[in-house]
Amino acid sequence: MVKAVAELCEKIHDTVARLDDTQPVRIMEVCGTHTMSVARNGLRSLLPEPLRLISGPGCPVCVTDQSYIDSAVALAKRPGVIVATYGDMVRVPGRSGSLADARAAGGEVEVVYSADQAVELARDNPDSRVVFLGVGFETTAPGTALAVKRASEEDVRNFSVFTAHKLIVPAMRALLSSPDIRIDGFLCPGHVSVILGWGAYESLVKEFSAPCVVAGFDPAQILSGIAEILRQLEAGESAACSVYPAVTREGNRRAMELLDEVFVADPAVWRALGKIPDSGLELRDEYARFDAARQLDLPESESYELPGCRCGDVICGRCRPRDCGLFGTQCTPREPVGPCMVSSEGACAAAYKYEAPAAATER
Repeated sequence: MVKAVAELCEKIHDTVARLDDTQPVRIMEVCGTHTMSVARNGLRSLLPEPLRLISGPGCPVCVTDQSYIDSAVALAKRPGVIVATYGDMVRVPGRSGSLADARAAGGEVEVVYSADQAVELARDNPDSRVVFLGVGFETTAPGTALAVKRASEEDVRNFSVFTAHKLIVPAMRALLSSPDIRIDGFLCPGHVSVILGWGAYESLVKEFSAPCVVAGFDPAQILSGIAEILRQLEAGESAACSVYPAVTREGNRRAMELLDEVFVADPAVWRALGKIPDSGLELRDEYARFDAARQLDLPESESYELPGCRCGDVICGRCRPRDCGLFGTQCTPREPVGPCMVSSEGACAAAYKYEAPAAATER
């Protein structure tokens, strides 16, 4: 591994030196696991100065709009409702506090590790309404789809899903279309791409001529992906491909068929990116009885940004975590202001835990 990393770093340095570009090369990693691995392994310190790795909207909790957080907290305060959620959502602050605050005040909030576990929770608590917070990309959405199908087949009537599942390719298209964000290539997410297949990025390459390369998560895989993006840029090429053996061009067709069976693509609101067409997953009408938004008469909550928090800019590549005035002072993992400091895949949490100030700010 050490030899492979050294050889890849040398290759990357040589390619960057040959690129005739007056601006830094900006490569966005569209995966929270990539972001964490880059920071944990100190990869930015191994890269040449003209190459910038920037974080993207690959952390499911980080891209979830504040209005959803507020609605989830409101649900947790309702008598007779149990909110079932993945752990990263519990401490994200909203206008009325976090789910952790709601739980401390007597609300029922249960951390689960799968959507199926939420169905079991509903079966074990027939007198309560169990609402599963469906947050995540194509990686976790099939699990939610299976849970909905199971609840339907077993007639678990007190189970519902408050969905905030999102699709990654529309967000990547929105970033490439933004006039104030420059991205030279994408390091595409490994887990999501196992489901989607690397062929899903071909439309972006055709439309924007931006290399899209899928990579795994260890240092050699990440550096291999970066090296392939740089090779394409030097050659004046752009293509979608994968250096991650687990990812095929077609992806997991059964999982995609399952998503299509249970969900329909709808507009969705993303933090900082606003409403993006066909970027969210809503339950189809035949599963409407499991849709918390339709069944529980949720109050409308406006989209907004937390005062002083720059999480939205971080996940769009407009700034680094340490460019935020709250970073490390008012906003820490112990007392977070924004979701990028809360989530285990958040760029701010990664920078706080692993990166020295110079590396996190300059590179």
